[in-house]
Amino acid sequence: MNVLELRSITKTYPGVTALDGVSVSFASGEVHAIVGENGAGKSTLIKVISGAERPDSGEIAIDGGSHKAMTPLLALEKGIAVVYQELIQFDALTVADNLFLGASDRGGLHAVDDRGNRKRAVEILREFNCAISPDALMRELSVANRQLVEIAKAVLKKARILIMDEPTAAITVEEQKCLFANIRRLKAEGVTILYISHRLEELFEICDRVTVMRDGKYVATKGIGEIDKGVLIRLMVGRELTNQYPAKEPAGDEVMLEVAHLSGNGVEDISFTLRRGEILGFAGLVGAGRTELMHLVFGAAHRTGGTVRIRGKELAHRSPSDALKAGIGLIPEDRKWQGCFVDKPVAWNITVSNLPKISRGLVVDRKKEAALAAKYRDAMQIRTPSLDQLVVNLSGGNQQKVVVAKMLAVEPDILIFDEPTRGIDVGTRYDIYTIMVDLAKQGKSILMVSSDMEELLGMSERIVVLHEGKQTGTLERAEFSQELVMALASGADDAAGCGCASDGTAEAGEGTKD
Repeated sequence: MNVLELRSITKTYPGVTALDGVSVSFASGEVHAIVGENGAGKSTLIKVISGAERPDSGEIAIDGGSHKAMTPLLALEKGIAVVYQELIQFDALTVADNLFLGASDRGGLHAVDDRGNRKRAVEILREFNCAISPDALMRELSVANRQLVEIAKAVLKKARILIMDEPTAAITVEEQKCLFANIRRLKAEGVTILYISHRLEELFEICDRVTVMRDGKYVATKGIGEIDKGVLIRLMVGRELTNQYPAKEPAGDEVMLEVAHLSGNGVEDISFTLRRGEILGFAGLVGAGRTELMHLVFGAAHRTGGTVRIRGKELAHRSPSDALKAGIGLIPEDRKWQGCFVDKPVAWNITVSNLPKISRGLVVDRKKEAALAAKYRDAMQIRTPSLDQLVVNLSGGNQQKVVVAKMLAVEPDILIFDEPTRGIDVGTRYDIYTIMVDLAKQGKSILMVSSDMEELLGMSERIVVLHEGKQTGTLERAEFSQELVMALASGADDAAGCGCASDGTAEAGEGTKD
């Protein structure tokens, strides 16, 4: 039995058709994935269902009734709730306060029942098997626990349709298991889950059906048992991706970067080398200190000890601008807040870190700016109606390409990619991988932080593993295994004796322990 149907939904924005006659139905008590490349229309579909956007045409059928459009209030009345990737919460308030904000069904003024709310919060949190205190402030919680609070809030509001947008993008493997257990519990209670994720392997574990979208159009809906990952990728991108990772040439012998006993910003005594043309991966669980380490190397955080050398010359950089001048560039983890200015045009973003090259004195040469921006737009294959388009209007994948283009325009020799494909579809992922491999072929050297195990194993020549701010090993490609990386990342005792020294060399005479 279908609980929700979209019939011929169309939604356009200036110059863009976000949804083009999309028709799809969702059954009661199923986990239904919605997948597609960035720009496929997934986000617009969510907004139409939740009432955040009004479609140009089509209808939405729910509870036997038909509506030209939803509104946020109507969606709430119909039991539709959304857990967004970027959680909307009040950090200074308690868990109980956040749970019950907007949850009252009484009109007019009335006293807040703090004691009753706290008691109900304890009960609902217990249902989710999570040890979260209702008195804890939201800012004290992990991303995974923040998500659980949002799911609990949806249950309190008697949600029958729960939309989850990239719920595993920033949580650990163990937290993912907890999330999936709660999704299965909600499904058993008859809740319909609309599940949006770029991590395709998850779909085969948690979902019943999957709907594929491409370029704003509906492509197909398949039972999860009818397809495999290869078929799903082909439906999403409209072409065959025979290899998930492009072929890469071995790195050269020249040492471009040498980090010795680096400490500060939450990490301690980290040492590694980076060769010309090498992609060096960094693994670790959430909180391991990978991003903190990259900020030290880039001069964005204060170091308390250790040295950084480029081509043998010590770098006493104290700021990101010093690092850029020395030939180190950073593509940060959070593209929207740290990587680009989303309210500025594409051209402005690409060229902003390279003003001396495009300026005459204090005045920007607009022709040079446009030429430089066009060069890297084409090189990165950024899909945008024009260079004057605001970055906020681009898909996530194209926003990421703008961030990379901005840094490439500075022409650094060493590039730091921090979570380069987080929240990016499989087709754009391959584009980013190809760019990274091409850069390595050109002699650029890359430090890559990633929480995606397949990505680490597929793209890296070596992997440095961190656990709670300390280095637990460095693996050569011949030693790669998911089990060993996870053992080192978790600080497990069984990783000891794996033959991996913390200074980036393999100990002689020792074998790999899986």
